[in-house]
Formats: sequence, structure tokens, C-alpha cells
Amino acid sequence: MRAHAVSRLALALAVLATGVTVVLSRSEPASAAIGSPLVHSASARCLDLAGGGTASGVAVQVQPCAGTPSQSWELTAAGELRVFETGTLCLDVPNRSTRPGTALIAWTCNGGTNQQWRMGADGAITGVQSGLCLSPAANGPVAQVATCTGAADQRWTRQSGDATPPSAPAGLAASDLTCRSVTLSWTAATDDTGVAFYDIFHDGQQVTSVAGTATTATLTVVPGAPWGWYVNARDAAGNVSQASDTVTVTPPQCQVDSEAPTAPGNLRATVAGTTVTLTWSPSTDNEAVTGYIVFRGGVQVGVVAGGLVSFIDSGLAAGTTYSYRVTARDAQGNTSPPSATVSASTGQACANPVCAVTQLATDTDIPWGLVTLPDGSILYARRDARDLVRLNPTTRVKTTVGVVPDVAGTDGEGGLMGLAVSPSFATDRWLYIMHTTTTDNRVVRIRLTAGNVLETESRQVLVSNIPRNKFHNGGRLRWGPDGKLYVATGDGQSTSLPQNLNSLAGKILRVNPDGTVPADNPFGNYVWSYGHRNPQGIAFDSQGRLWEQEFGNSVMDETNLITRGGNYGWPSCEGTSGSGCSTPGFIAPKHTYTTASGSCSGIAVVRDALYIACARGARLYRAVISGSNLTNVQQYFAGTYGRLRTVEPAPDGGLWLTTTNSGDKDSVANNSNERILHVQLGG
Repeated sequence: MRAHAVSRLALALAVLATGVTVVLSRSEPASAAIGSPLVHSASARCLDLAGGGTASGVAVQVQPCAGTPSQSWELTAAGELRVFETGTLCLDVPNRSTRPGTALIAWTCNGGTNQQWRMGADGAITGVQSGLCLSPAANGPVAQVATCTGAADQRWTRQSGDATPPSAPAGLAASDLTCRSVTLSWTAATDDTGVAFYDIFHDGQQVTSVAGTATTATLTVVPGAPWGWYVNARDAAGNVSQASDTVTVTPPQCQVDSEAPTAPGNLRATVAGTTVTLTWSPSTDNEAVTGYIVFRGGVQVGVVAGGLVSFIDSGLAAGTTYSYRVTARDAQGNTSPPSATVSASTGQACANPVCAVTQLATDTDIPWGLVTLPDGSILYARRDARDLVRLNPTTRVKTTVGVVPDVAGTDGEGGLMGLAVSPSFATDRWLYIMHTTTTDNRVVRIRLTAGNVLETESRQVLVSNIPRNKFHNGGRLRWGPDGKLYVATGDGQSTSLPQNLNSLAGKILRVNPDGTVPADNPFGNYVWSYGHRNPQGIAFDSQGRLWEQEFGNSVMDETNLITRGGNYGWPSCEGTSGSGCSTPGFIAPKHTYTTASGSCSGIAVVRDALYIACARGARLYRAVISGSNLTNVQQYFAGTYGRLRTVEPAPDGGLWLTTTNSGDKDSVANNSNERILHVQLGG
């Protein structure tokens, strides 16, 4: 496959589309004189010349892949798709047509814009001159151009012997920081066939992609918002590098604002059982009120977005009087005087879905995977410290049971993640663990002795080669009622992988206890469902149905009801956002959340209510499972405990709940201050 460099015209169009300024490096990568099949993702067929013809004007078709020269294509530095049957023919839109449905031909390469193409990060191939997308005809083998829809039927992959990702971009640096923009620069990555794109992220969210010939980009920022920027390199075959180092920048405010908002007025409290609901009149500000801080007895217990004027305080003690006040703040941290104080007395018993909350322990690392052992104790994974800790919930005593071998961090969200206890633990003592290594994500099992010591010499690797990266590693494990282990995997920051059924990234996997592939899996491999971005929550309801919680990119998160072989749409569809969401066969989410109020990780089902722990949203959602839908969605602890990572059923019918407030975007051990909580549930 020849190295891919975007043409100057294609690059200009890309810049206009993204609003990102890019700078080309001084030398463009050289091309190698080999091609590769161009595979239609939905049908697994290859772009081909009709009958293997060699004459200018031969029809282009989509045929079963055969590895012939007529199926070998090069995406050149000029943006041509040149076929290696002759080396002189290019994919051509005849007569410079802009009509959808125009059948394509191969014509003598002439540099015309009707022979120039762009391949997007999602696998769509767009004609520079026509603005239409390469697509197979609805009936028959004809290759044509059609209106771009973002659908799976318009995605292509480069299949070749190139399975080697580029090196990680080095030397990432920030400069020219203003209140609205920052310039990032890096040293070019290397690749055996050439870097095609650089994908630019902050904190796991992809912002844009620039050409592989670019070594700098100027990006939009938000005044006062600290973001951790990093860059991945991607080649034309879709192989994605590991991420660069992270550079955190905090833009200054555009202008100084020292005026505080007015105090919230008319604070009122109503009581239902052990839950207090507060409401107040909005504050005003010379710029804008960005949020409210709620205090109970002088201690901060909640944070509310500026457009909201209510807060629900749950899990309170029965028969107790509490006092509350509220302050407002603006974007520059100016805080209003406090509201008047209001008191509220809870009832003598809990009559609410969520009752008392008890802190069981704190930890200096991030509690990620968490399970209940048969003796009622808690076992949890410390993500960056890479060890397992047993917690007695009665005595509150913690004991380290061992360090998991071969765990590596990613300077992001990798490390020691999911945990599951064997259904036959009483006899086999197996713990199932998902973790990151220096090369991949994998699922292993290790025995825990009767004395609660990790028997590391018993370790068995069950599933390996799950793509890893700085973020998007997934990581949750859950046993199904069918006795199979279900595994949530992220896309490894590569949008080409979730729709690729040969990859384990961006999937829900289904695995036999011994690591083999179940005979009734839909695709003959571990894949159970696909088209996922970064799922970190999976749980089964009383009907044996699998629910999944998934991080979106920048628009919305989603809760899905997973079906065998189902396609959930990423990267063409994020929640219900994107032109690809109408693609036939894509399965819509059961509920969505804005990323600001979501970024949710773990989920648990108790008495057919779904509980969802959210990080950026810093709250716990509760939704009633009614038929195949989620109803009566309510939120609890909005800002009370900060960012929430893991929620699991407790043996008494309540919940275990963990926080993830600091150190969760790096791989530094013991730089956190987290809590492990027990939540008592009511009716």
C-alpha cells in the first residue's frame, strides 16, 4: 500500500469543514509502489474492475475479494485512487457528473478533480469534485457515487498486509495560547507506509483530524477550562498509534470579571421521607450564572448547573433536621452571598427509592472493578496501583490480596479495570480480571486462595489483542445468566474498528469461562454486539437481558439494550445524533444524556431499576425498566460526592458506589482521594 498524503485541494476542503488551521510539514512522505484491496465494510466485498479489464472506461464494481491486481488500489499523494491492474487507470466519475447514482469507471489518470477522493476517519470516501460518496448500487455489483449519508453502507477499509500502526507522535507542545485558541505542535510520527492523519483529542474527546503532512494545528478552546490535549497518528489502512504525551492548558479569561452574582432568593424545602427537595429563585449576574452550590450544615453537598434552580438531597437519616443554604457562581469563580438558610426535618422512615448513604472506606487510588465475594466482603481493583484490595464492610478493615502481573497504565484511563467472580467460585476460586498491558487490553483469570491471597502463578490469559490506547479501553466484566462472561471493550481511539467484525475493539464480547468462543456467538468469534465507542457499564435484568452504558464523544452518552449481533452505530451515530443514525440495522439507544450531565461509567440493576454512575455528570441516575424501555429517570447525588465511577449490587439489596474525583486521567498510583460508599435503597 502506498503512503497516503492528502492533496492540497482536499486539505483545503478539510480545513474549511473543520475550522482548524493546519500547517504542512516541509517534506511529504514518499509513496511505496504497492496497492491494497478497498473493502466495502457492510458486504466485505472489494472494489474491482469488471472482468479484470484493462482498457480506459472499464466499469468499476464491488465483487467478492480475490486478491487480484484489479482489486489493488493506491490512494496517492494527489488524492487519486489508482488501480494496480495497469498502474495507469484511476477511479473516475464520468463526465464530471454530480448526479447521485452515477456509475463509476476506471479512466486514464489525468489529475482531474473528478479523479480525486478523500477517505474520512469513518471510512467514507468522498469525491472532491462531486461531493458524493463512493457506494455500491442497491441492486447488482455496480459501484457508484451517492449522496453522503454517514451510513454503514458507505464505509470502506483498506485491507492489506499493513497491520503496523504508526509510532506515537512525540514532542507535543502548546503555544500561542489565548482565551479562545491554542496552537499544538508535534514531531511527525513514522510509519512503514506513511502517516495519513493525525487525530487530535482532549480528555478522550476527539476534536478534529488533520492531514498526515501536518505537524501543527490551531484549535478552539473555552476560556478558563483546563483541557488535556494529545494526538494520535493514523495510517491509510486505519492503524492508529498510541497517543502522544498529554499537554494540559488552561486558557485565560477573555476579560476580567470581578462582579459576583446576586444571592439566590426564596429558598424553599419540601420533604418526602428521607429526601429533601430544594428550590430557589435564580440569581442574576453581569455576565452569566454558571452554577449553584448547595450547602447542608455548612458543608457542600451539591453542584447545580446555572440553568437549574432545584436540588434533590437523598439518602438522609430519618427523623433528623437539616439546614441548607445556596450560593451562585459565574464563569470566573465569583461567588454570590449565600441565600437565606432554610431547615427541613426528614420523616421517621425512608419512603424513597434511595435512602441512607454510608461511607465504608477511602482510598488513595481509583477503585474501578468491584465485586462482592461469597463471604460478603468487597474485592476491588485499584486501577493505577494495579493491586486488589479486600474490604470487610462490617469492620471496615482493608487488606491487599495481591498485585496483578503485567498490568500497565496508559497515562489516561487504562490499567487494572474490570473484575468478576467465577459463578463456581466456591470450588474453582477463579477471579476474572480485565487489564491493560504495554501492548493490548486482555482478560485473564487468577485464583484467590482460601486465605484470600492472589495466586499469581495460576494466571491464565483468556482473551488478548484487544486494542488499547490512552483512553477508550472499556473494561467492564459481567457474568450472564447463560454462564458466559461478557466483556465491554472501547474503540481504542480508532473509529475504523467498531464496525470491523474482525477486531475486538468497540464491542461487547461473549466468552466461555475457559476463554474459548461460544459456539452460538453470531460471527464465529468473541463478538456479541458492535458499533460501540467506549462502553464501561454492562448489567443484566431479571429477564436475562443485557443493558449497556456507553460514553459519547461530545454530544451525548447512551444506554442500550443489547441484542445478539446488534450494531449500535458508532462512529456514524452518537446516541441519536448524526446523519448515520437512520441507517437501516442500527439499533437506537433506550435513553441518552448530554455529555455534560453524563459521561457515565458503571451500571447495576436492582429489582429491575437501572442505576448509572456518572463521572463528568457527578450524579447517579435511576431508571425503571418497563418492558424494553427506561421510564421515570431520576437523578441523585448531583455533585454530593463528585464524579462516580462504579456501582454494583450489594447483598442486602442496596448498592456499592465508588468515586473517581482525582488522578483518573493519568496512570500515577495513589494520587487520588476516593470513597467507597454503601447506598441503602427503599421501595
